[in-house]
Order: sequence, then C-alpha cells, then structure tokens
Amino acid sequence: MTDSTTRSLAGKTLFITGASRGIGLAIALRAARDGANIVVAAKSVTENPKIPGTIYTAAAEIEAAGGQALAVPCDIRFEDQVEAAVHQAVSCFGGIDILINNASAIDLRSIGALEMKRFDLMQQINARGTYLGCKAALPHLRKSANPHILTLSPPIDLNPKWFSPNLAYTMSKYGMSLVTLGLARDLMSTGVAANSLWPETAIATAAVSNLLGGDELLRHSRKPEIVADAAHAILVRPAKSCSGNFFIDVQVLAEEGMTDFSTYAVDPRVDAALDFFLDEPITPGVMKTAFHIEK
Repeated sequence: MTDSTTRSLAGKTLFITGASRGIGLAIALRAARDGANIVVAAKSVTENPKIPGTIYTAAAEIEAAGGQALAVPCDIRFEDQVEAAVHQAVSCFGGIDILINNASAIDLRSIGALEMKRFDLMQQINARGTYLGCKAALPHLRKSANPHILTLSPPIDLNPKWFSPNLAYTMSKYGMSLVTLGLARDLMSTGVAANSLWPETAIATAAVSNLLGGDELLRHSRKPEIVADAAHAILVRPAKSCSGNFFIDVQVLAEEGMTDFSTYAVDPRVDAALDFFLDEPITPGVMKTAFHIEK
C-alpha cells in the first residue's frame, strides 16, 4: 500500500490535451492544488452553449486552485500546432514533466452509418494525436527527474464484442492503448513511464450527457474527480518502476488505501453504470446497463 497524500506534484509541469473540461480539467485541478504548472492544450477558445468551457476558463480555474496555467489553442490533429504548443510550454515553464493524453473523439455508429470524415476525425485525434503528442513531448520528458506519460485509454482485449458495432471508435481507442504498450517497452531504459488509465464506470462528462445516455446515464455516473485522483496517485509514483500498466481508477485508489468510492457518485441513491471495455465491475454497486455499447 502507498500513501499519495504525502507526495506532491508541486512545481511539476503537466501538458494536458483536451483540458478545457471534463476529465482533463479535473486532472488539471487536482495537480493545481499541489501547486503544479498546467498547460491547457485544446481547441476550445470560444464558449459553446452545449459544451461549456474554454482553455481560458480552465486556466482561470487552475490558477484559482493554486496552480500556474498556460492556455494554448491546439488542435492535436496538426503537427505544427502540437510542436508550437510544446515549445510554448517549455518556454513558459522550462520543461515538461508529465504528458496527459486526454483529448478524444467518440462516435459509436456502425460501418454502414459512419461517414469517413467522422472515422478520420477519431483516428486523427485519438490514435494519431496521442502518438504525435508523445513524439513532440519526449525530448523534454527525457530531461525530467520523474517523467510520466499517462493516456486515457482502455485495457486491450481482442474479444470481438468490443469491436461490434462500434468498430471505428474501438480502433481509435485501442490505437491510444497501443501507444502505451509500445512506448513502455521503447522507453524502458530511459526512465520515462508510459501508462494508460480507464474508469470503472461511466463518468459525468459532456460526452455522457450529450452523446451517450443523457441525463439518465449521468445519474448513474461517477464524477471526473475519481479519475483525477487516480491519475494523481499514478503520477507521483517513481516512473522507473511504474510503466506499462493499464490501470483502472478504482484499483489505483484501492492501492492507496481507499475503500469507499460513494463520494464520487453523481447520485448516491442509484448504482453506477459499468463503462465501456470492461467485462465485470470491480467494486460493489456497479451494474451492467443498457446504456453500453451493444455486445
């Protein structure tokens, strides 16, 4: 058992893609409470009534929480924008200690219904964007005392049920996981850790409320803070001995000594809904539901 409460990300620089809202912002705020520097790299520069939050509102929240923030407009599909964002991060904070590959696109339609432009978008943001972010940040991560790459992607399971009928989405998310798998081995001798993190349950984000199950699934979700707390626990661990893992949030927190996850529930009166890519719940009070990808 470890105790993350005595460890801190103070002074560390985190480069987080898609940190203007949701899980990315929750991870940023958790690190900000330690006094970390956060680079908010995302596309959202103006308010969208359906999906609130911009890189600038996120930066203000981070600074209010005790961190330093740099808001950088960045579409991770484009190499020049990613390289420019990394350059700004290094110029502002002197380096990069942690890369969080959080930005992701989702569309669960089958091959007959999904337009190729949507297929391309998911591959470009999810798989290619993760690869590109790692490529751009690695020269700077290698200079850090405890460098981590953490990717929000699921454990790899080649059971066909995870690919049907949402083939394109699964390809893109598993592409992110393959980056973790490959880099953990490639970087073994360098001391740069590469891990993935995935939630046990649905998480209360805009994707859940707008695209998946609406308000009803939102009630059966956990708050993004559970993923943020798990991420923090991973990122304060020694990189040299913590790499190549496909972590589930509750398992990480259990290793830290936590046994009660009810405080993370959006509505504690209902069971939480098991998230995609997991066969069975890990903790009590989690149910398989009709909101899931059809198996």
